[in-house]
Amino acid sequence: MVDISIARGESAEVVFLLGQAGSLDEVRALVREYAEPKRARHSLAIVSRQWDDILSAIEVKTPDPAFDLMMNRWLLYQVLACRVWGRSAFYQSGGAFGFRDQLQDVMALVHSAPNVSRSHILRAAGRQFEEGDVQHWWHPPSGVGVRTRITDDLYFLPFVVHHYVSTTGDVRLLDERVPFITAPVLREDQEEHFGIPERSEQTATVYEHCVRALEHGFRLGRHGLPLMGTGDWNDGMNKVGAGGRGESVWNGWFFLTVLQSFATIASSHRDESRAKWCLERSEELRAALEARAWDGGWYRRAFFDDGTPLGSSANDECQIDAIPQAWAVISGSADRERASRAMDAVHERLVRRKDKLIQLFDPPFDKGSLQPGYIKGYVPGIRENGGQYTHAATWVVLASALQGDGDGALELWNLLNPINHASTKRDAEHYMVEPFVVSADVYGAPPHTGRGGWTWYTGSAAWLYRVGLEAILGFRRQDNILSLEPCIPTYWPAYDMNYRYGSATYRIHVDNKARVCRGLRSLVLDDGPLTDAKLPLVDDGRLHDVRAILG
Repeated sequence: MVDISIARGESAEVVFLLGQAGSLDEVRALVREYAEPKRARHSLAIVSRQWDDILSAIEVKTPDPAFDLMMNRWLLYQVLACRVWGRSAFYQSGGAFGFRDQLQDVMALVHSAPNVSRSHILRAAGRQFEEGDVQHWWHPPSGVGVRTRITDDLYFLPFVVHHYVSTTGDVRLLDERVPFITAPVLREDQEEHFGIPERSEQTATVYEHCVRALEHGFRLGRHGLPLMGTGDWNDGMNKVGAGGRGESVWNGWFFLTVLQSFATIASSHRDESRAKWCLERSEELRAALEARAWDGGWYRRAFFDDGTPLGSSANDECQIDAIPQAWAVISGSADRERASRAMDAVHERLVRRKDKLIQLFDPPFDKGSLQPGYIKGYVPGIRENGGQYTHAATWVVLASALQGDGDGALELWNLLNPINHASTKRDAEHYMVEPFVVSADVYGAPPHTGRGGWTWYTGSAAWLYRVGLEAILGFRRQDNILSLEPCIPTYWPAYDMNYRYGSATYRIHVDNKARVCRGLRSLVLDDGPLTDAKLPLVDDGRLHDVRAILG
């Protein structure tokens, strides 16, 4: 706090410095260098330009200003400043890296800050144990963290490596060598261990790290589905498979997707035997999911250690869960009719338009007989326990877009957009949290229905950005080829995107006078038609005009 007196007509400038140094002498040197107002303004201008370079790599303009506000700058800012760099916010001041968490975050940065994505993939690979499992979370610089029986963490390494390599074309990443870490394997009676692992003398390429994750992760239970362990994305369901026999339906759909995507990496890496292994394992999972996970109107969520189903109409609580339905669609492998019925059930049971939220599951856990874990300790309708868990809700939006429902996809995206929760004073006072960053959860039960929960520190910001850019606006890049595969509302007459590719800028206009959701009729680059609807990207320092017509 600074006291300052200013006479009429005068002005004053106050410079605040926040920094870090290794000694008092270094602190004094920094203060001398940066406390002078002119130097401080210059330093701030440099920082602003750096942010502009990142946040303006892709700019969109659509008929929906609230959509544009979040897609331009705010979502990426939340991802990079809070999730990747800060790893801290009002509701969780932790500082740790979560293995699955920041890997998902950096998927949203492949166009605007690919170097950040790349460096984090290498960082995450370095937190894999020799056996193939990984630290659930760890604190730099010591590496202190926790080894667990949570099963989905390690799947995210090959998942994100595929996304990064296929998008950027940076195949050199696959051959980067990274050491493992080593620590005593968990005892049979031990669910987790907190400690500082040692750096292993054993190293492997990123590709080999991914293979080890896949091999370690392919452990199936009695229904032919992946084991759930002490959590499978939903850490709160930590007792479903704690005995080592419970299985996860969601893990099945997700792991199937990872195997299929990694098969393409293996083929391009000239490892056809591994590609064959991936495709065979994915087919095994697909068959088991269809044979054992279908509940009659939607896919179940999991099986307890004793074989009791979870996420079934036979349950008194958590009868339907959103994420296995969404990933049945996202995987592209589920029976089409079943996947459609499952998503219809999600819309009927979990999408609550009046309350502007999408529930994770319904009904919440309360007084029933099921004991899934600490999730039941939450008040019904709060956080994971039957409220909106926004991370999962973004997957529902993605699934809707992949089904070709452009009107529905944007409607659902807008349910998640924080701006739409505070568009009036009354709404803002009820929502109670910041309307410019994504909230991890929205409460789903009276008297707090519609109130925002944990803001800033949530992986849903990255997924909401990706769904908006890739699934709705249809921006799909593979190395130096850009495809436009939009799934937009029929009432949008057009939209625009500016994309900075190295020194070149591509100014893209998408015409929808036909009032359709999707379907590219023609694509023109600089007045020359492209016959295969693939846009070649060239880093040539020029401005290129692209015109796409839907119909």
